[in-house]
Amino acid sequence: MTEPSRLEEVQAELSRAARSLQAAQSLLDQNFLEDSLSRAYYAILHAARAALLAGGIHVSSHRSVRRLFGFHLIKTAKLDVRLAKILAEEQDDRFLADYDAWFHPERERAEKRVKEAAEFLSAIDAFLKR
Repeated sequence: MTEPSRLEEVQAELSRAARSLQAAQSLLDQNFLEDSLSRAYYAILHAARAALLAGGIHVSSHRSVRRLFGFHLIKTAKLDVRLAKILAEEQDDRFLADYDAWFHPERERAEKRVKEAAEFLSAIDAFLKR
């Protein structure tokens, strides 16, 4: 079996991001707020990985995605700093949603995170088309 090309890897990450965003919206529609938050974060994670992969940067951990996204794409002004803030906030909410049994987000918070995930994916898509 041959190794996938960089373009194939980027496309796979973008496809996963899109499916995660769809799942986040579906879960939100069904009022599964914690799960919606988690899927919204994973949409962003995969989109961020796609952007890094496009530049030849392979990452495996959540922490390294956040750090390297900031270092290679935000500090170099290739992407707007707002995207780093979205990534950080979504990651924090995902941690709460997945691991804190006492965390019960309000619907507005989940709606905001799903909307921001869609914005993030749109920004990454535009970046990759440049």
